[in-house]
Amino acid sequence: MTRVGLVVNPVAGLGGRVGLGGTDGPERPRRAVALGARPPAGPRATQALRALRERGRALGLDLVVVTVPGAMGADAARAAGVAPVVVGDTWPTRTAPPDTTPADTVSAAHALVDAGVELLLFAGGDGTARDLLGALEGARCPVLGIPTGVKMHSAVFAVGPGAAGEVAAAWLAGGGGVRLREGEVMDRDDTALSEGRVASRLFGWLPVPDVPARVQQRKTGSTATTGEASAGIASEIAGRVGDGLLVLGPGSTTHAVAGALGADASLAGVDVLAVRAGRAEVVARDTGETGLLARIGSGPCWIALSPIGGQGFLLGRGNQQISPRVLRAAGGRERLLVLCPEHKLAALGGRPLLLDTGDPDVDAELTGYLPVLTGHRRISLYPATG
Repeated sequence: MTRVGLVVNPVAGLGGRVGLGGTDGPERPRRAVALGARPPAGPRATQALRALRERGRALGLDLVVVTVPGAMGADAARAAGVAPVVVGDTWPTRTAPPDTTPADTVSAAHALVDAGVELLLFAGGDGTARDLLGALEGARCPVLGIPTGVKMHSAVFAVGPGAAGEVAAAWLAGGGGVRLREGEVMDRDDTALSEGRVASRLFGWLPVPDVPARVQQRKTGSTATTGEASAGIASEIAGRVGDGLLVLGPGSTTHAVAGALGADASLAGVDVLAVRAGRAEVVARDTGETGLLARIGSGPCWIALSPIGGQGFLLGRGNQQISPRVLRAAGGRERLLVLCPEHKLAALGGRPLLLDTGDPDVDAELTGYLPVLTGHRRISLYPATG
């Protein structure tokens, strides 16, 4: 029998759609729940386990899922139709977010390694990866992240929940050429953010199955967008939007373009801009899904996003506020503007833009070649995939 471990961070990703960013610390999860956030970690872990079970059967794996009680694993396993082996008899009785803590994640990891798992799947974000980095020091237990957090700059996550299950099955089956590599554990540098820069900090490495198309790259630092490129892209946006509303995603590229339009946009949040006569002003800052839907109303409006440097994620990383509901309300594919200077696009090396909205239908609608605004009167058609 092949033993795979599962640990779920129930508070991971809670702040995404409500516009709170990450859920580090005890207060943000409570605030997110008060704003109506629903925990995404459990359902995404369930999706990954379903893919693992299906692919595992095809590969002839005799799988046993080993996990811990309640919302930190067993609930997701049972929802996937898996009868897990549950360890940690003295586990805390807390089962509902926002009551779990990083210490619970560390304790769960220790219990699963002691149970002899061959691969540890974890549902969380960069903070969870950092917790596991400390917990697994010296253990050399391979890990694979089910992307559930808000940012996920680390190179230890699959590109989506289904991919996590498929990669796990391929590695556990052996003989398929899947090797381990050292994946960087990264997290956002809050000091840099306070200085007006988007940057990540390296905390260490964890062994991860190496399937390049299905396991994400780490986020790389963005080269500053030149004034000429920003002005050129801003001009293209003004021509398309006319006098109307523009939902602007996070990041240094979009921030620079907003500045070229005369707007002081936030760097890490999602803003709504009113565009008029080639100029823009922020009318809603750091807005969550509910606020975006209220601003859009009956629509349509425009949505402008820039992919994450190095990773290529367009949706589903750091901009969960721009949910499938928001995308549909705005007008779908025809109202999506992709902003990416040529040097940033070239750095992807031909790898496609990535979509992980949580809605397969929306990902499918956006899959294909998307027009990318790279400068004044410069448009590249570039592939995107879910």
